Amino acid sequence: MGQIFNQMLFFFEQDEWPFDQIENLPAVRTGFSGDNGQWMCYAHAREETEQFVFYSVLPVNIPANKRDAAAEFITRANYGMVIGNFEMNYEDGEIRYKTSLDVEGDELRFALIKQAVYANVATVDRYLPGLMTVIYADARPADAVAKIENSGD
Repeated sequence: MGQIFNQMLFFFEQDEWPFDQIENLPAVRTGFSGDNGQWMCYAHAREETEQFVFYSVLPVNIPANKRDAAAEFITRANYGMVIGNFEMNYEDGEIRYKTSLDVEGDELRFALIKQAVYANVATVDRYLPGLMTVIYADARPADAVAKIENSGD
């Protein structure tokens, strides 16, 4: 399909991630199991813009009555993040974490993909318990993020 897609496949094969190619798209689907949960991940090669995008889709859709609190949580979590960001679909409550690389004028390499993928899943694993306390235990978003960021992880 293209250089970015081929490098993406090479990474997931060499790093021994089980994956499925998404039909008719330059994308793959895989799963991840962290210390704090399991979720689906998607890698997408954007050949036309010379970009690689990796998403972790959190394993729960936020109930409508908790979306404002979840939005505050992810906004507070995003502040100061250098690599990646959380985003939420207000229509269905899906939250995902995105890391991406723009390699225009260069080549996508194994090490770059590895950094984007592992930074992504590590961040989701770190913040997932705090988000769950906001949704299910009525924790204040500011307190949940502070607890994570002050934990020394």
